[in-house]
Amino acid sequence: MKALFTTIVALAVIGGAPFDSGEAGTGFAFAQGQGTPRLSNGRIEPHTTVSIARDLPALAATLNEPMWIGYSQPMIDGRHEMCDYWNDGRMMTQSTDPIRLEPAGFFFVMFRIEEKQITRIRAYSANCPLDAGGKAVHWFTNVAVNDSVSYMKTFMTPESPRRMADSAVTVLALTEGQRPLDELITLAEKGTTSSVRGNALFWLAQRAGQKAVGTITAAIENDPQTEVKKKAVFALSQLPKDEGVPLLIQQARTNRNPEVRKQAMFWLGQSKDPRALKFFQEILR
Repeated sequence: MKALFTTIVALAVIGGAPFDSGEAGTGFAFAQGQGTPRLSNGRIEPHTTVSIARDLPALAATLNEPMWIGYSQPMIDGRHEMCDYWNDGRMMTQSTDPIRLEPAGFFFVMFRIEEKQITRIRAYSANCPLDAGGKAVHWFTNVAVNDSVSYMKTFMTPESPRRMADSAVTVLALTEGQRPLDELITLAEKGTTSSVRGNALFWLAQRAGQKAVGTITAAIENDPQTEVKKKAVFALSQLPKDEGVPLLIQQARTNRNPEVRKQAMFWLGQSKDPRALKFFQEILR
């Protein structure tokens, strides 16, 4: 899968006092200290939480300068490199860090705080080197999956900035567990904006394979917005070829929406699959 995000690692200096204390909420939670990033040029300030939706904004309201707050979540299987490397103003996709033979089982959810408000959400893989810029990074431990999923949904309202909503969908999609997957399916069907529905469809194709086909094809047929239909066609192109190519051919042959047919043909061309070539030969004769 293509990298969607990323930052900057070295060693952590652990310090600070808890912001709040209590048991983790329902669902999977990390043990104390597990999944904590290592920083260069900074330190971790650990906090525990009962409700991330309550405790994170409350902590943000106490910060008098721009800072980052974060926590860990279990990550779905597969390699998901989410780091940004910049060289002379260009984003690169390589790092000088040692290459992990086995991917980490967690990723980092990071919130940029400016003027006591959340202004950005980022997802970083565990291999990302993080430079704290001489500041503390506030870190919540023991954040339950269910708690994180519920919090991410609060950033997907029609009033939410699109970039924030897109990032929240990505966090949800990368999180291991049945609850995140169920919510992803619900968002693909009933998300409050076309952007949320379209991004959920993309991640369903990446994550669920054949299990996602029904939701994706239903969006092509039933979603009222053409842009969502087009994203659903793209989601079909992300399925394994034995599953995706026949479905794309079907859409190119039979869908009544010309934009859907056009998108299906475009992604068939990108597939370089012999079945796509045969299809094009048929319609061009």
